[in-house]
Amino acid sequence: MTEAVLLVGGKGTRLRPLTLNTPKPMVPAAGVPFIAHQLARARAAGAGHVVLATSYLAEVFEPYFGDGSAHGLRLTYVTEKEPLGTGGAIRSAAEALATGPRGPVLVFNGDILTGLDIRGLLRRHEQAQADVTLHLTRVADPRAFGLVPTDADGRVLAFTEKPGRPEEIVTDQINAGAYVFRRDVIDTIPAGRPVSVERETFPGLLASGALLHGVVDASYWLDLGRPASFVQASADLVRGVVRSPAVPGEPGEHLVLPGARVEEGARLSGGTVVGAGAYVEAGADVEGSVVLDGAHIAAGARIRASMIGRDARVGPRTALDGVVIGDRAEVGADNELCDGARVWCATVIPDAAIRFSAA
Repeated sequence: MTEAVLLVGGKGTRLRPLTLNTPKPMVPAAGVPFIAHQLARARAAGAGHVVLATSYLAEVFEPYFGDGSAHGLRLTYVTEKEPLGTGGAIRSAAEALATGPRGPVLVFNGDILTGLDIRGLLRRHEQAQADVTLHLTRVADPRAFGLVPTDADGRVLAFTEKPGRPEEIVTDQINAGAYVFRRDVIDTIPAGRPVSVERETFPGLLASGALLHGVVDASYWLDLGRPASFVQASADLVRGVVRSPAVPGEPGEHLVLPGARVEEGARLSGGTVVGAGAYVEAGADVEGSVVLDGAHIAAGARIRASMIGRDARVGPRTALDGVVIGDRAEVGADNELCDGARVWCATVIPDAAIRFSAA
């Protein structure tokens, strides 16, 4: 079986306050921690052993996933005392691998949701006899990503990490965050210091004459770095826009987890998730949102494309659109928040305190 490394050590600062108490890969999407979807897809592709490269809030992973046997995997946890960057994390995690020098090792970033054919990526790696194979995808605006132009045969020609000038945008192909490394190539990454695989490892390999192969794939792909993207990913998983074996239910307009209470007359749509112990009162309208465990949505509340934290409360007639409510926060009645507003954990907003419209 193939071995894999899953990079889950980042602090997830762009997702705060969601990640103040929970590492980004453990934030629930479609009813389970996001990392569960990645592990399920790795297992479906034939991976038998996955090394989790952890750092931030590392102690929360093993109590949830254990040795991995419940998920059909063997899991090993490698924790960085100091952040080592993407390349350093891969190098550190590789100490737990058993793959031979020429064998393939899958590597995944822990914040990407994709419909990539992982078995197909492995086949292309073997056919090209590459040192590293990269999953690439095309985006309309590549400025926020690492650009990876290739020739007609898929050979990588260059790397431009987050281009700053228009003339640097030479392709719409970007690094999509999934790789196949030949095992002995990982050993060339310097150990014990921070290394960026995007800025140092890949350009260095290219300069040394290594064969880096790019596979452009047009399947579903989403970077979950921002709250809006995370909420969208959860909704797309629930609705079956992208499939995951880890979703605890059939595709549909909503997913209500065991222990949740949704009163008759409440409306759930657009891939909404209601977590265990959460309560949605009659007359509430929740569209394309994530309501985490223990949260309470009062009558008449209107919530769209938002995430409501654990044990948070949204008062009667309050409207939220594209908002993150932190754990244990309370938003009183008759408020209106929108356009990326973030309410920090345990914050209390009084009744009728905030509005964005004149109504």
